[in-house]
Amino acid sequence: MRPVLVLTRRDVARVADLSTAIRVVRAAFISYARGQAVMPPKIYLPLPRGSDFRAMPAYVERPAACGVKWVNVHPNNPRRGLPSVMATIVLNDPATGEPLAVMDGSLITKLRTAAAAAVAAHTLARPDSRVVALVGCGGQADAQLLALAQLFHVRQVQVWGHRAGEAAAFCQRMRRVLRRVSWTACRTIRACVRSADLVVTLTPAHRPLVARAWLSDGTHLNAIGADAPGKQELDPRILREATVVVDDYEQAVHGGELNVPVRRGQFDPKRIHASLGEVLIGRRRGRRAPRELTVFDSTGLAIHDVALAAEVFRRARRQRLGCRIPLV
Repeated sequence: MRPVLVLTRRDVARVADLSTAIRVVRAAFISYARGQAVMPPKIYLPLPRGSDFRAMPAYVERPAACGVKWVNVHPNNPRRGLPSVMATIVLNDPATGEPLAVMDGSLITKLRTAAAAAVAAHTLARPDSRVVALVGCGGQADAQLLALAQLFHVRQVQVWGHRAGEAAAFCQRMRRVLRRVSWTACRTIRACVRSADLVVTLTPAHRPLVARAWLSDGTHLNAIGADAPGKQELDPRILREATVVVDDYEQAVHGGELNVPVRRGQFDPKRIHASLGEVLIGRRRGRRAPRELTVFDSTGLAIHDVALAAEVFRRARRQRLGCRIPLV
């Protein structure tokens, strides 16, 4: 049996970037829509005080990749000086079952989530979108914005943060990265989303934060924060009036932005327009009119974790990164 390659977050960061993630994630969406990938539903392990673990297995045919991500969500971790989300990915050889690598999955999770949202926006939003609104500016926000900036000519960014001063600090930090952008730290969510072309919601909310009346016609929304049962960020009226595209039908209904409105009878799951993969392969249409409201419900797909982890493994092995540990 070959030694297992162990990769730290620093190792992963040396070989993974947003451009790579966007390419890999888009290909994985297409493979899944064509039946060339297998992804059982997430398994949730609920813990006290709103914490949980999730097991996310997946297999992708080409390039061949098989593995599982073990990820936690502990909302109170920042008080302990720890990230609220951490992850580990185990990669196996699909032909033999041999373990190939164990790697930090936190950065991969961040990159693939941002990449999926950027691919969705590029597919569903108006091509001339220039104004981005970030509802929430925590650990995922910078990657979300930078991924959008790779696919759109972003000219203005409006940011709202839950804590006082959080949005202003984010704008100050990101101003050094995206220099040709106008920045606004907003005191209210209404002000943040007003006149935005692209709205990204990034909170752990359990109640609607964004009202339909605040949105301009033609807006595209990436609903990122609701990734578990009970979470919700959008006014159900938005979903009823929008063309809703999901990353995965079952996960969206049971743990995405749709989960609460579906359970309360405020949204009929039959109204889901398509999965993003179906749109990418041309099985279903995407945006049909400039004034159309579109929503992408992102729940996070294990096929993206495993596909990107496999690319990281291949690059790390070529560059002789990480530590090799024999298991027997």
